[in-house]
Amino acid sequence: MKKVIQVLAIMALSVLIIWGVKSIFFDGSYANGNKTDLSGSSGAEIIPTSYLPVAPFSGPDFTTAAEKTVHGVVHIRSEFSARTGGYDDFFGPFRDLFGYPYGGNNTYTGFGSGVIITNDGYIITNNHVVDGAGNVNVTLNDNREFEATVIGNDPSTDLALLKIDADNTPFIGFGNSDNVKIGEWVLAVGNPFNLTSTVTAGIVSAKARNINILGTPGAIESFIQTDAAVNMGNSGGALVNMNGELIGVNAAIASNTGSYAGYSFAIPVNIVRKVVDDLLNFGLVQRAYLGVTIREVDSKLVKEKDLDIANGVYIESVSETGGARDSGMEEGDVIVSVDNHSVKTNAELLEIIGQHNPGDVVSVLVNRDGTDKEFRVELRNQQGSTAVEKKGDDFFMSDLGATLEQVPDEDIKNLKLTGGLKVVELQDGMLKKGGVQKGFIILKINGLKIENKQDVDYALSNIKNGVIRIEGIYPNGMRMNYGFIL
Repeated sequence: MKKVIQVLAIMALSVLIIWGVKSIFFDGSYANGNKTDLSGSSGAEIIPTSYLPVAPFSGPDFTTAAEKTVHGVVHIRSEFSARTGGYDDFFGPFRDLFGYPYGGNNTYTGFGSGVIITNDGYIITNNHVVDGAGNVNVTLNDNREFEATVIGNDPSTDLALLKIDADNTPFIGFGNSDNVKIGEWVLAVGNPFNLTSTVTAGIVSAKARNINILGTPGAIESFIQTDAAVNMGNSGGALVNMNGELIGVNAAIASNTGSYAGYSFAIPVNIVRKVVDDLLNFGLVQRAYLGVTIREVDSKLVKEKDLDIANGVYIESVSETGGARDSGMEEGDVIVSVDNHSVKTNAELLEIIGQHNPGDVVSVLVNRDGTDKEFRVELRNQQGSTAVEKKGDDFFMSDLGATLEQVPDEDIKNLKLTGGLKVVELQDGMLKKGGVQKGFIILKINGLKIENKQDVDYALSNIKNGVIRIEGIYPNGMRMNYGFIL
C-alpha cells in the first residue's frame, strides 16, 4: 500500500510540472505574441531558443548543373607500350591528374576523363591522357564502351580531340571562360581514382594562372584555378558553371603528394573551342603571334627600366617579320590591353592572343614613356605569314638538310603514333651525312617531343654542348637513335 501511495505521489508531481511548463511557454504572454520575462525581475528578458523562429537553409543548389553534365563526361582508359613523360613527373608542387593504376611487361594502362562536346561522339581530353597510347577506350556514363580515334592533339595547350562511333551522345555545351568571375561556384566532373561519375564543388579562386608545367615551346598556360576537389583520374574532365556549361578542362593540381591538397587548374574553354575548331578544320592548330618577346612587369623591372606604369607586359624585342613591328610597336612598350581586355600578366596576354588565328587583327593599347598609344596589329604565324597551315604541308629545314612533313594518317595508325615529322626529301646536310634515310619519322630531338616546325626550331635553338640526339622510327617499325656533333 505504501508503494502504491508513492507511485501516485510521483505521478501527481509530474502532472504539476507539466502543467507549469505549459502555462509558462504556451499559455503565457509569449504564446500570445509577447516575450515572457523568465528572470523574475524587470531586467533582460530570456527567450527559450527552442521557440525562436528558424530561417530555412538557402545554400547553393548544385543538382541541376550536376544532372546536366554528369552524362557528358566519360572514363578514358589508355594503353601504352612504354610509360610516357609529359605530365608524369613534375618539378615542384604541381602534378597532373592522370592515373597509372597498373602495368607490367613494359605495358601500362592509364585512366583519365574526357568531355563529350557534340551529339555525334567528339570528345575533348588532355593530350597527356592519350599521348603515345596504342589503344584508347572510352566508357560512357551508361556503361557503353567504345574504341576511340585520336583526331588530333596540341601539346602547347595539353589538349587532344577524340572521336567515337556513336550517335545521339549526351554532351556538354560550351560556356564563355572570359565571363568567369573569381568567387563564383563551379563543379568538377570526372573519374578520380577510377571512380566513375564523380562531382565535386568549389569556387574559382584565380584566373590566368601560369604554373609552368607544360614545358613545350609556345605553350599557353592561363589556367582557371579552383578549390574544387580533383584527384588522379580527373585529367580531361569537365569544369562547369552553375548553368551546366563547360568553362574549362581539368588538367593539374597543386600537391606535394599527388592527391588533392587545395587547388586545381583547368584549361579555359575559350582556348578549348579554338583548338577543337582548328583540329577539325585543318588537322593542326593555327597558332597566332604578335611578333614580340615579352616580360611581365614587376617592381624590379619598373626600377630597372624606369617605367611609368606598374603592371602590364613589357616588350623586350620586336620580330622583323611580325605584325607588331609593321604596326609601329617598339621595344620598351608596355602592353596594357588587347581588344579592350585588360592585360596585367604574360598569361593573360597569351590567353587572349591564343584565341585568334593568323590574319586576325587586334587592337593593342600600349604605354610608351607614360603616354597611351593604340595599334592595330595583324597576327601572323611563326613564319611571319597569315597562310593557313594544314596537316601534311611540308617545309624545308636547312639546319637538318631535309624536307619534313606531318606524319601521314596511315603511318599514325600502323605505328600507333600520336605525332612526329617525316623526312620526305634529303639534301646534303646533317641528316644525310649521319645515315638518316628518307621516310624516317623524327619523334624527339634532344628529348623534346617533335610535332611541328616550331618544335624543331625550339629544339635546335636550345642545343647544349654541341650535341644533337634524334630519336625516331622507320615505317617498318624499326626504332633508331642518331647522334650528331656540331
